[in-house]
Order: sequence, then structure tokens, then C-alpha cells
Amino acid sequence: MQVQLEHLPVAAWIQTEQALEPLTSRARRLSAPGGVRDRDVVNQLLRSSERNGPVTLDTERGSERWQLQRQVLAVEGKAQTLIALTPLEQELESESLHAWQQLLRVLTHEIMNSLTPIKSLSETAGGLLSEPDGKADLRTALDAIARRADSLSSFVNNYRKVSQWPQPTLAPVDLAALFKRLQQAVAQTWAARGGEISFEVSSPGLRLMADEGQLEQVLLALINNAEQATAEQFKPQVWVLARQSRGGRLQISVRDNGSGVPAGLERQIFLPFFSTREGGQGIGLTVVRQLMFGMGGRVRHVRPLERGAMFVLSF
Repeated sequence: MQVQLEHLPVAAWIQTEQALEPLTSRARRLSAPGGVRDRDVVNQLLRSSERNGPVTLDTERGSERWQLQRQVLAVEGKAQTLIALTPLEQELESESLHAWQQLLRVLTHEIMNSLTPIKSLSETAGGLLSEPDGKADLRTALDAIARRADSLSSFVNNYRKVSQWPQPTLAPVDLAALFKRLQQAVAQTWAARGGEISFEVSSPGLRLMADEGQLEQVLLALINNAEQATAEQFKPQVWVLARQSRGGRLQISVRDNGSGVPAGLERQIFLPFFSTREGGQGIGLTVVRQLMFGMGGRVRHVRPLERGAMFVLSF
């Protein structure tokens, strides 16, 4: 029974007259030093007999919304209270991602069904007009249709990866080795721009459970974003750091000295097709968010004290 409780996706405690005892690993993480910014607020919240419903806690992963519920139980004739905190944001993210994936699959199917006959007809008509008396203006128009169809087809194929991504295969990932490979892959590009990119692991032997290929894709996407965000900088810089938070969670941060995310757009940057750059496709951060969610992690934007942007991956 204890083993089953341990891994429930909620933070649960049992409250008696004498003590407040955590029942799940998530409850222990919240109660541990560094789990939340103010442990007194959590203790007061849990011991309050009146407070129920949605609550907001400042945890190591940022500001998170939870649903607080409590139930009085009679155990061996003594009253005890079962208290549970359920993460609302994780459930909402799951539903949101599922809705986006379904929408994108429908859009892809419908658009591709429309494009196929358009492209076929335009090519056929173009062939018929190859005769000497063909009308040049009509040929030009049909060529434009074919080019547009090719462009739209490429557009749809590009966005397919937002809605169709393989399930992750989780295994231990040596972050020092991964960072070394990434450094070799991107250092020359950054040096050619007169910039710097650094990779750091806070302690030797730091590992996490993830899909190594997908985690590499996530980091490359964030580094590519940083490259574009620092295009106007005299000396573009990016810092990639892996460390364990005070609450024991592993975090990887990617920070740059670029222009940063415009104020008020922080919640929109992870939406499909949304981009703060002119001509941007708005696909990179959407893929990052989806891949992180698939691996049981989370990505969030943090506005650093200095200029630039920082994205934090939490596992």
C-alpha cells in the first residue's frame, strides 16, 4: 500500500492532532528545503481547516497552481484529515497539448487533401499549354499555382512534427557527455559569429532519465532560438547549465544576452504558429514543450535579472 501511495501524482499528507505526515514523494519534495520558496506558507495552508480549492505556490519550478482538497477520516476511532494537492497546470498542459495535436492532425489532413488535386491539375494544364499557341499569361498563372502548392505542402510537412512525434524512450543520460557533443556541434558556428557558447555541469556524474535524442533536439532548438535572438549583439553569448535545485530536481537552463521576450508575450511563445520574429514559423518552442512533456518534464521562460532570455528545463 505504501509503495502505491508513494508514486501517486499528487502531494498527499495525513494530519493528526500531533503531526502532519507526508504520504507521497511529491508531498515530501514540497516539504523539503527548497521545494517551495516559503515553507511556512505551505504549512499554514495545510493546517488551515477552512481553505479548499485552487491555490498558487511558488515552487522550485516557478509559480504553480494546485487544487487543495481535504477529507476527514475516522481511523481506529480517531479523527484524521487526508490532505491532497493536485497539480492543476500539469493536467491543463496535458489537455492543451492533446487538443493542439488533434487540431493539427485535422488541419494537416484537410490541407493535404486540398493541395493534391490543385497541384496535379496545374501540372496537367501546364503540359497542355506547352504547344506553340499556348497562352503565356495562363502558363504564368498556373506556374504560380504550382509553386504556391509546393510552398503550402512544405509548410504542412514542417508542422507535422508538432503533432506527430515518436514516444520517448527513457534511459539514463550522462549530461557531461551530452554537453560535450553539443559543444563540438555548435562551437564553430558561434565562434564564426564572434560569439561564445558555454556548457557547464554543476557536479560530476550528473545524470537524468530522458530520451537522449529528444533532449538533444530540445537543447538544439533552444540554442537556435538564442542564436536568432542575439543576431544584433556585438558579442552574442549563450550559457547552458545543468544543476540540481535545492529541492533535488534536475534543471537545465539556456540563457542568452539577446533582446529577450517582449513583455506580455511570455504565455504565448509556446503556442503553435506564434513567433515574436518577423518571418518566424513559431514551431521551435512548441516542439520543445511537447518533447519535454513527453519525457515527464517541463519548460518555462524566466526573465533574467540582466538582458536576454532564459529557458529552464525541469525534470
